[in-house]
Amino acid sequence: MSNSLSNSLSKSASRRRAVRRSGFTILELLIVIGILLAIGSLVLVNVLGASEKADVQLTRVQLKTFEDALDRFRVEMKRFPTEEEGLAVLWSKEAIANDEDKAKYGEPYLKEPKPKDTWGSEWIFRAPSTIIEGQNYDIISIGPDKQEGTEDDITNHDGRREQGDGEFSDFSGGSSGGSSGAASGG
Repeated sequence: MSNSLSNSLSKSASRRRAVRRSGFTILELLIVIGILLAIGSLVLVNVLGASEKADVQLTRVQLKTFEDALDRFRVEMKRFPTEEEGLAVLWSKEAIANDEDKAKYGEPYLKEPKPKDTWGSEWIFRAPSTIIEGQNYDIISIGPDKQEGTEDDITNHDGRREQGDGEFSDFSGGSSGGSSGAASGG
């Protein structure tokens, strides 16, 4: 009988060891958690970077939309908006100061008002351009830092700046605040 008692004790001891070995130690769990946190932080950094790039690209698309709408405004009204009228004339007839021009105004040039950029700041519209001499206007987003005159500002002239290694280059094609002297009125 002592032999069977001894067998039964050794079986229960080996079961306890097997039960203990089937779980994870705290050290193993901490290692797994550390690996998961490292992977999560890498993903988060990449996602945040992609989000910032997407915001800049969206702003560039909005600038191009403004430029196209301003070209249509110029064709219909025979002038670009004044600085006082600003970009609001693209979606609201009420922004036009002159009653004669209000009568010429057809449909809005933009379907939806876009008074603010991606970061919630008002667009800056200057006519004539203060960035490139001879251009009719500037459209400026002050960027994520919300301060004008910093490196993250995005303008309708950025394409020219990038082509000329930081300097503005003169190229034909596209209006981007184009310099059509007689059409610049006001």
